[in-house]
Amino acid sequence: MFLSRLILISLLFINTLNDDPKDKFIFISPVKIPLALSANFGELRIDHFHSGLDIKTQGVTGKEVVAAASGYVYRISVSPGGFGNALYLKHPSGYSTVYGHLDRFVPAIEEYIKNYQYEKKSFTVTIFPPAEKFVVNQGDIIAFSGNSGGSAGPHLHYEIRNSDTETPVNPLLFEFGTGDDIEPVIEKLVIYPVNRHTLINDQNKVTKIGISGGHGNYFVPSENEIRISGLAGFGIKSYDLLNDSYNKCAVYSIELKIDSVTRFKYVMDKFPFSQSRYINSHIDYETYMRENTYIEKTFVLPNDKLSVYQDVIDNGIFNFSDNKTHHVEIILADVKNNKSSLDFNVISKSPSSSLASPPEDKSLIIMPFDRTSRFRAQNITITVPAGALYDTLFFSYKKDSGTSQMLSDVHYVHNKYTPVQKAYSLSIKPTIIPPGKESKLLIVQLSDDFKKSALPSTMINGFVTAEALSFGMFYVGIDTVAPVISANGLLPGSNITGKSQLRIKITDDLSGIKDYEPSIDGKWALFEYDQKNDVLVYKFDPKRITQGTVHSLILKVTDNKDNQSFYNCDFTW
Repeated sequence: MFLSRLILISLLFINTLNDDPKDKFIFISPVKIPLALSANFGELRIDHFHSGLDIKTQGVTGKEVVAAASGYVYRISVSPGGFGNALYLKHPSGYSTVYGHLDRFVPAIEEYIKNYQYEKKSFTVTIFPPAEKFVVNQGDIIAFSGNSGGSAGPHLHYEIRNSDTETPVNPLLFEFGTGDDIEPVIEKLVIYPVNRHTLINDQNKVTKIGISGGHGNYFVPSENEIRISGLAGFGIKSYDLLNDSYNKCAVYSIELKIDSVTRFKYVMDKFPFSQSRYINSHIDYETYMRENTYIEKTFVLPNDKLSVYQDVIDNGIFNFSDNKTHHVEIILADVKNNKSSLDFNVISKSPSSSLASPPEDKSLIIMPFDRTSRFRAQNITITVPAGALYDTLFFSYKKDSGTSQMLSDVHYVHNKYTPVQKAYSLSIKPTIIPPGKESKLLIVQLSDDFKKSALPSTMINGFVTAEALSFGMFYVGIDTVAPVISANGLLPGSNITGKSQLRIKITDDLSGIKDYEPSIDGKWALFEYDQKNDVLVYKFDPKRITQGTVHSLILKVTDNKDNQSFYNCDFTW
C-alpha cells in the first residue's frame, strides 16, 4: 500500500498539461446527485469574473463531494469569507481541482485541520499537507457540500486550475455530465460614441436598442435605423442557459464582424486571477451601477489587459465616416458551440463641418490612464497611480458641508460610475479632532442611500489617509464604539447540558471586526466565524472539555479601530 502511494505521488509530478485538453474525459462530476449548475465559468460579477462552476446541491447542505480525479490534497483552507471551507487537489494530468463553500471535510481531514487550528489558536487557517498525507482515488468522498464563507446559499463551488500557474480553466471544456443544447439569448444592442464628435442617430450619447428574434437568429427591428458618424463601439446584453437549469449564465464567446471581417473576439477559456478585476473595463460599468444590468463591450479600453481577447483590430472601434452602409454581425456562442447571431446594418455618415462640437467643461481635470495623477484642493489630496484607470479620465470634484456627526466636509471624488483597476490614495484633513482620539479617525465612504463603509485608515501629517478602490462620496468619521456581543440567551449559571453547540452573535457598527479571542476554562477554544451572519459557533467537543461540569467562557472581540468588548460567563455542560 505504501509503495503504491509513492508510485502515485511520483506520477503526480509529471505534467502533461496542454492548454487545449486532449482528454476531455479525465474528470467525473464532483457530486453524486444529478448535475445542475447555477453559475458557469466566466460569469459576470462586479470586480471579478467567476472562476469556476456553481453546482446546485438541491437547496441543502451535506451532499457528498467526491474527488473528480485521482490525486492528493495539497491545500486545505478555512476562512470566514471567500471559499469558506475549501479543499484543493492535484492530479497527474497537470490540473488541480478546487472544492469550495464546504460544510465539512471527511473525518480524517476534519481532525487534521482542527488540530492545526488549535495549534495556531486561529479559526482562519491555510495548510499545505505533505503529498502523501491524503492520497485519493477518483470518486472517493472528500467532503460534504455546504454554505460556508462568502456563499449566498447552499452549493458547491468547483474549479479546475493549471497546477503550475494556479490559472483557472473553464471546467466545461471537459466532459463530465453537463448538457447544453440551448443557444445564447440576445436582449439588447448598445452603441457607444468614442468621443464628443461621434454622432449616433444625430446625438452624441450612448444608444440602447431592443432586439427582436430568437432561436439563434436576432435582428434590429426595422423601425430602428442606425446612422453613425465617427468612431463608435458596440456592446451586447445577453445570457446563456444550460440544460436542467433556469439560471442565466454568461456566454462563452463573443465575436464582432464588420463587413465580414472579425474586429473583436472574446473567448472565456481561462484567465489568471491577476486579470479578474479587468471585468470592470470589459462591462459597461456605468450601466451596471445605474441599472444592475451587465452589458459586455465588443471593444477594448486602452488599459484593459484581459488576455481573453483575440483578433482585435483597432481595439474593436470602427470609424463610420465613408457614407457607405456597413454590415455588422455579433456572434455569441456557448462552450458547446450553440450559437446566436445579431445582424444589422449601419449607415455611415461623414462628419458635417456645419455641426458644432459639444462645449468642453473647463472644470474637469485630465487624468491620463498611463501616468500618475495628483489632485489637491482644500483639505483633500488624491493620488491616482498609473494603471489605476482604464482610459483617460476627465476628473471632477466638489464638496458639501458635513453633518454634525462628521469630522470633515463631504468630498465628492469624481463619481461612482467610473471604475478603477487598483487602489488610489485618498487623504482628507478633518475639521475637528477630538482630543486623544486621533487613532480612532477613519475615512468613511457614503453610498447614495447613506450606507456607510469604513476604509482602513491612518493619520499622517494631520490628514486621515486610506487606499480606495472606487470613486464616490467620502468624509472623516470616528469609531469609538466597541463591538456588540449578543450571547443568544447564554446567561451566567446557565445549564446547557445536552446542547451540541453555542452560538454568539458579534457585530460592529462601523470599522468592522478585526479579531476575536475565545477561551473555555482558560484554554483557547475553536469558535467558527460565520461572517455573513455575524455569528460565532462553538461545537462542544468532549475530547477537549469535560462533560457534566461547570465551565468558564471568556470572549474578547476587537474591531479595526481597537475598540474592545468582553463577555464572561460560567455555564454547565
